[in-house]
Amino acid sequence: MTFPHLLLSTIWLRPYVFIFLGVYLLLATWHLGLGRALAFLVLGYLVSWAAELCSITWGFPFGEYLYIPATRGQELWVAGVPFMDSLSYVFLAYASYTLALAALAPRSRRSRFRLEEADSLQRGPGPWILGAVLMVTLDIIIDPLALRGYRWFLGQIYGYPEPGVYFGIPLANFGGWLLVSLVLIRILQYLAARLPAFSWRDRGRRRFAYQGLLGPLFYLGILGFNLAMTFWIGEACLGWVGIFIYLPFFTWLAVKLASRQ
Repeated sequence: MTFPHLLLSTIWLRPYVFIFLGVYLLLATWHLGLGRALAFLVLGYLVSWAAELCSITWGFPFGEYLYIPATRGQELWVAGVPFMDSLSYVFLAYASYTLALAALAPRSRRSRFRLEEADSLQRGPGPWILGAVLMVTLDIIIDPLALRGYRWFLGQIYGYPEPGVYFGIPLANFGGWLLVSLVLIRILQYLAARLPAFSWRDRGRRRFAYQGLLGPLFYLGILGFNLAMTFWIGEACLGWVGIFIYLPFFTWLAVKLASRQ
């Protein structure tokens, strides 16, 4: 199968990944400009792909696991790693970073959730660390669901030599996710705050009221999709664990945002 056919087949087989990717490109273009959005797409993919390649080869940083080539010939694979898998890290990192900005940004009672309120945080450690933790927290929901891909339309794409302690996932996986998340969000911070303005980098950039809520809503959409699939396949325990993990943070965030309005 030729590359264009494989790419189209990948989109057809994994439409939800490319829908999320399309949302990322739109929101990141409005937020950062088209050049920065595309730069993070490329750099984020390369970092994630390298981390996964190292893990399936040497067991670092995610621990030992293997990809099951059941869909080889039906979708794009890059050196033993499914193309769509590494691509997912890009929009997960962006959604996590923007939720961290929304959580940490100072707001007045007249605030209309504009992104300008978070400009002072672009280089700070707060969004970097909180964003990475929020990205790992998403993976606490996503990875156990993906491991059960044979029970929904993802399919069985990977597995572990030995079952892990958290719904089959080894704890080393989450340590690797934290490391990769820190790298990705640091790259995103650099692109957002340090690159000077330039016509092609800033193309498509917009500022408007309530823009600061779009990234957090994107994060909630990704989380909601994965929780819905978790309950749909009958993993109620895993689903409720995910809800209770997020309950304190979102309760605090809702109280904080409501108190400023």
